[in-house]
Amino acid sequence: MKVRRAAKGVGDFLVETLGETVAEVILSLLACALLGCLALIAYLSWSLSPRFTIAGAGLLSLLLAHGAWQTFRTPAKRRRRGLAALTAAGFTVTAMTVLFLLLYSTGCDCL
Repeated sequence: MKVRRAAKGVGDFLVETLGETVAEVILSLLACALLGCLALIAYLSWSLSPRFTIAGAGLLSLLLAHGAWQTFRTPAKRRRRGLAALTAAGFTVTAMTVLFLLLYSTGCDCL
């Protein structure tokens, strides 16, 4: 009886370890692919028009700064609407993407 329980515990441990390893590999590959796509977009954008690339980066920076301000300021009694909600959501998505890339693409050997 105890042998069966021990074997089941070892089996569960091995399945969990294998699952975590596979998930880690998938997330690392996804981070490398995302980083590669971002680099390709920046390269293609710069090769088409450096002026528009700089202008687009400036506009994106302004929108992200507005979203950060909306996210971290003292909350108002009413809900955000329109541009404020859009920029706050954009900032949140961008911050989560940056955190994901920092955690998983640092172990990427594709650089």
